[in-house]
Amino acid sequence: MLKHRLIFGTLMTVAFIGLVLFDAWLDGSFGSEKSYCPVYATLLTTFLVIVAMPANLELSSLANSAGAKIFLPITIPGTILLSTAWYWAQFFENRYEFMALFFAFFLCIYLLLIFLWQGIKFASVGAFANLGGNLIALIYLGMLTSLVLAVRIDFGPFAFLMYIFVVKCSDIGAYTAGRLFGRHKFSPVLSPKKTWEGMAGACIFAAVVSSIFAKVFGIMGPQQAILFGIIFAFAGQLGDLAESMLKRAAEKKDSSGSVPGFGGILDVIDSPLATGVLAYLFFMLIS
Repeated sequence: MLKHRLIFGTLMTVAFIGLVLFDAWLDGSFGSEKSYCPVYATLLTTFLVIVAMPANLELSSLANSAGAKIFLPITIPGTILLSTAWYWAQFFENRYEFMALFFAFFLCIYLLLIFLWQGIKFASVGAFANLGGNLIALIYLGMLTSLVLAVRIDFGPFAFLMYIFVVKCSDIGAYTAGRLFGRHKFSPVLSPKKTWEGMAGACIFAAVVSSIFAKVFGIMGPQQAILFGIIFAFAGQLGDLAESMLKRAAEKKDSSGSVPGFGGILDVIDSPLATGVLAYLFFMLIS
C-alpha cells in the first residue's frame, strides 16, 4: 500500500507538473506576464474533461451503494460543461457576466432535466435521494472543478501549482504526523484515523510549502504565505472529510481501486475540489 502510494504518487506528481508547465508554455503564461495566446489552460481543460467520466462513475457507484441513483447521461455532459465553463468564458468580452448567466441558466435547465428523468424512469420512488444525488454530482464535480480551472486561468500556472501542492502536501503532513504522534481523534465518526496531531502536521507542511512557492515565484508575502498554508491545510482536510462522509454512507473504504495506493479518482481530487473556490478568493483578495 505505502509502496504503491509512493510510486504512483511520484508519477502522478511529475506528470501533472509537466502537463501544467507545458500547457503554460504553449499559451504564453509560463513567464511573469501573459503574452500572445487569447485563451489559456487548453491542455488542463482537456485533462478535466477526461477525468470527468471516471469521477462520475465513481460517484454513481457510491450513490448506488447508499440507495440513490445518479443519472449518468445527464451528469457526465453536465459536469463537463460546468467544469470547463471558465475556459469558454475567455471567448466573451465580459466573462464574469457570461459565467453568472451560464451557471444560473444551466443549473435551472439541468434541474428540470433531472426531474424529467426521475419521472420517466422511477416515478416517485427515491425521488428526494435521486434528485439530491444528481445535484450534488453537478455541483461537486462541475461547479467546484470550474473554480479549480479558474485559478489556473486568472492567476497563472505557478499560483495554481502552489495551491495544488499546498493542499496535497497538507495530506502528506497529516498522514506523517498522524502516524507518528496521533493520539487525539479529529473526526472519530467520519474518519477515525484523523487526529489533531495530524492536523498540526498538515498545517506545518502546508505553511512550509506555501512559503517556498511564495518566495521562489514572488506570489505573495511571507505572512500571507503562512496564512495561506494554515487555511488550506484545514480546508483540504475538511474536503477529505466530505468525501469520507460519502464513502461512509456507501459503506466503502475507497471510491474505487483505479489509482493504486490511493483508491479512486475521487480520493485523489477530493481536497483540491473543496478548496478551489477558497484559492480563487484568496488570490483575488491579495492581487
